[in-house]
Amino acid sequence: MNENVDKGASEDERFLKNSVLYKEFLAEREEVLKHKWIESEKAGADIGFEKALLDWIVKHRSNWRERRARETRPTKASA
Repeated sequence: MNENVDKGASEDERFLKNSVLYKEFLAEREEVLKHKWIESEKAGADIGFEKALLDWIVKHRSNWRERRARETRPTKASA
């Protein structure tokens, strides 16, 4: 029975790693962490993830998403 649980977990992990939504989440999270580092350096102290997240959403998210959509969109030659 444990083999089935382990097998199910590994299948779930593979699905998650191949999920476009999960990949987008990871990419967005990485941007927030970069923003947190930059803003913390400016402030001279750790601003925290939540503050960095909210600040990044307000200031950068829509432009980041537009740029990412352009970069990940298939070109006509590859379509």
